[in-house]
Amino acid sequence: MKQYCLALDLKDDPALIEAYESYHKAVWPEIIDSIRKAGIEQLEIFRTGNRLFMMINAADDFSFELKAKADNNNEKVQEWETLMWKYQQALPGSNPGEKWILMKKIFSLH
Repeated sequence: MKQYCLALDLKDDPALIEAYESYHKAVWPEIIDSIRKAGIEQLEIFRTGNRLFMMINAADDFSFELKAKADNNNEKVQEWETLMWKYQQALPGSNPGEKWILMKKIFSLH
C-alpha cells in the first residue's frame, strides 16, 4: 500500500469554508466511485484555518496520472471539480492550474 499527503488552500472566507465542509458531508456517489475505482482505499481531508491536508492510502498500482486521465473523461467528476474550485485556491508557488500539491515526507517515527 502507498500513502500520499497533499495540501491545498480554501479561500479565506468563513461562509465559503462552511459551504465547502457541507459538500464534504455528502460527497456525490459518483465522486466516491471514481476515487475507489482509481485504487484509493482510504482518503481523509483535514482542515486548519483555510489550509487543507489530504491523506490517501492507495493500492500499490495507484497512479495519479491514470486517476487524472479517468477524471478528465468523467463528466460528473469535472462538474464536482469545477464546483469545488469556487471554494479552493492554489497554494503559493503552485503552477497554473495546480490544485492539490503532493507533500514531501520529511520525518517518520517507526
